[in-house]
Amino acid sequence: MTRDIIALNDFIVLIEQSISEETIIDKCAFGDEVIGIAFYGSGNVLLSINHGDEKRVFNNTKGFAMSFFVNDKVEFVHTVSHEKPLESIVIVCSLTNLKKLPNQEWEVFNEQLKDLVTPQSDYVEGPNLYMTNEMQVAVDKIFQTTYKGKTRMMFLRSQVTELLAHFFALLAERPTEAVVVKDQEREQLYRAKAILTNNMVAPPSLNELSKLIGLNSYKLKKNFKALFGVPVFKYLQQELSLIHI
Repeated sequence: MTRDIIALNDFIVLIEQSISEETIIDKCAFGDEVIGIAFYGSGNVLLSINHGDEKRVFNNTKGFAMSFFVNDKVEFVHTVSHEKPLESIVIVCSLTNLKKLPNQEWEVFNEQLKDLVTPQSDYVEGPNLYMTNEMQVAVDKIFQTTYKGKTRMMFLRSQVTELLAHFFALLAERPTEAVVVKDQEREQLYRAKAILTNNMVAPPSLNELSKLIGLNSYKLKKNFKALFGVPVFKYLQQELSLIHI
């Protein structure tokens, strides 16, 4: 497991990667009150977010972009198998530094991540999205760059800014009235995403997919978009286009 920790202006960027021949468990915590946005570019690793007696589990993380508030009482645990390598970019900013951001940036955070800016508990889950092609490409560029030294820092700053801009732009397009996805349905939708990912050449129809996961087609369409930020087959199109990049 490799973890690069880089200071970029008022942000701290964690570039995490793991390719292992055996399953590993990696734990990470923050020593401050921070707002973070994580972008998972590779692998469907198991992520557990632990705080006190409570636990939030994500079974599939590939292509996922998630936002959160945490303090030093919260622990992130990745379980990474050799079949599911981890590549993630985590951009964090302390609550103190957040208020020092230039006016427009601070306003974007305050307007779109209000629950995180004014947290009511040790861990607050913010909006979660499925990454667009542009976000995936930006993540891939970070891991593929060969730049070094000051040039690398300039490049990373541009890619981090791009990722944040794409994330907030996608948030702004979401309906004002958020769809609440129940935990059981969330697991069914993750199964649907995995089935599509594993059958991109000959994907099941919407009705077939609905039967495979045990969720009616109306909820499948509505909640898939609510959870991942794109309609079912738009997700499939994005995955297919990434193969040819």
